Amino acid sequence: MTEPKTMEGKPGGWSETRDADKETQWICDQVRSLVQRKTNKIYQEYRAVKYRSQVVAGTNYLLKVCVGGPSYIHLLVYQALPCYEGQLRLSGVQENKTQDEPLYPFVN
Repeated sequence: MTEPKTMEGKPGGWSETRDADKETQWICDQVRSLVQRKTNKIYQEYRAVKYRSQVVAGTNYLLKVCVGGPSYIHLLVYQALPCYEGQLRLSGVQENKTQDEPLYPFVN
């Protein structure tokens, strides 16, 4: 399966998939308790590995998180603009993902 075409550089377009960094791990850490509540699971491992972003009135993040061995989840997180204190909102979680599965935007 090939990566979907992006509209990077265009308003509202999703970025290419990138390796996770300290900022994306921090975002994942901030919503961890919400993710665990939503999935009804406690994750011993919870490591951001890939992400895509979309600039809107704030930023949407689509994140691939390793939750142990071959198990991955995809998260959709919205970060408000700094003038709204940059608050984070967990918009969705998809379970049973794989390491190689591409990050596609989803509604949950």
